[in-house]
Amino acid sequence: MLESSLEFWLEQLMVSSPWELTALVLALGYLVLAAHQRQWCWAAAAVSCTIYAVLFWQGRLYMESLLQTIYIALAGYGWWQWQRQQSAAKESPDGAKYPLRWHLIQWAWLVPLAALIAYLLSAYTDADAVWLDTYTTVFSLLATWLVTKKAYETWWYWLVIDSVYVYLYASKGFVATALLFVVYLILVVYAMWRWRHDTQLKSVGEIG
Repeated sequence: MLESSLEFWLEQLMVSSPWELTALVLALGYLVLAAHQRQWCWAAAAVSCTIYAVLFWQGRLYMESLLQTIYIALAGYGWWQWQRQQSAAKESPDGAKYPLRWHLIQWAWLVPLAALIAYLLSAYTDADAVWLDTYTTVFSLLATWLVTKKAYETWWYWLVIDSVYVYLYASKGFVATALLFVVYLILVVYAMWRWRHDTQLKSVGEIG
């Protein structure tokens, strides 16, 4: 069973377009570099998102295509921010940069906003997977903005969002990208450990 499933995914990878595979590699590079707080992660993200914006538009995932376009702008903002910020250990010394109340306030307006957008898309466009597409889009923007601020809690958002993306992309035939998000989930856990490890090293250094 496991062997047949693996063969299926490998076959799907083989028929994925060269552009999708290129975007996949760059997207992986973004997360690995982000886990190590390397500024070049934003350059990798910008190129990857440009490719995905075109692919998703062709696949009628309009909100995902829009998301990728906004990601390009956020990549520029992230590059600028990371030139001026300290390490994540200093930006999120207590395991979170923003209190729970701050996040609840964001959810209070993002949830109804996403519902409105999803309704309009379902009523006036031929978009597929409207509700999942819209909610993952809206909260991905919040999570990406948190990355630009080196807020540790961004990784908790990504654990949930990336899990949903695995299903969404696989159901639309973007198999290579669905596999990418499986790897993303692993790398998100690694990034959580890495940022937490850096914080602990900072604390030990201060005590010493």
